[in-house]
Amino acid sequence: MVVFAGQGDARRSMALLWRAPEGERGARSAPGPRPGLSVDVIVDAAIAVADAEGMAALSMRAVGERLGRTAMALYTYVPGKAELVDLMYDRALAELPTRYDLSVGWRAAVTAWVRDLWDFHLRHPWTLQVSHARPVLGPGWFTMSETMMAVLRTTGLDARTLRGLGGTLTHLVRDAARIVAETRLATQETGKGEDEWWYAHAPQLDELVPDFGARFPTLTWMESQHAFDMDDAETPYLVQEATEVFEAGLALVLDGIEVRIRRAGGDPDH
Repeated sequence: MVVFAGQGDARRSMALLWRAPEGERGARSAPGPRPGLSVDVIVDAAIAVADAEGMAALSMRAVGERLGRTAMALYTYVPGKAELVDLMYDRALAELPTRYDLSVGWRAAVTAWVRDLWDFHLRHPWTLQVSHARPVLGPGWFTMSETMMAVLRTTGLDARTLRGLGGTLTHLVRDAARIVAETRLATQETGKGEDEWWYAHAPQLDELVPDFGARFPTLTWMESQHAFDMDDAETPYLVQEATEVFEAGLALVLDGIEVRIRRAGGDPDH
């Protein structure tokens, strides 16, 4: 399930994201007092629904039920689900730290930022379903981007290189975290645990593909070198693999940054 941001009315969505005066949001008017509700309260409840039940369970009705209200009561504050998703994503991003100790050197600072983003996506796996093809242009998104680029700027590399590095690191985190999130979801959605799935499918290869080793010699060699072994029997295999991919990819990118810094005549240790 992929959700594209910005599907609601552009003016109303942007006004809500940036908390413009109520008159500029185009909000519906309603008679009488409106105790206990606000845009922030509704967005927090929506995040709680998505955290607990996933993006598929998100609806104005589900959020209203969590707040003890009807869905109609929410429309005074938020025009609809499309705008709500934008608000949720941007508000969740506000959890990310905005300051890092840059005195420890660029590598430590970049690593800290990347790990915080990794933890963020695993806390809120539904955020991985919000496509980056159309970013949420709210304060949370711009603050996250500013923080990321400020940390990367300490490498001393040029602006275009920094843009590429930011995208590379963001995609590395999102892709690996998505595998972790989907692996955890698979058992819930299919009713079949990972071990059960592997034990049902993998043994079929011995019978159906007797020449597997000849057809796939590199994979067979890697298996003989225990490249696919995992240490933690309690953690799903693909969760461990995705975590290893994340760690290996991060190390390779950081090493590549060092090479770029040297080529540019800088000091990679500072």
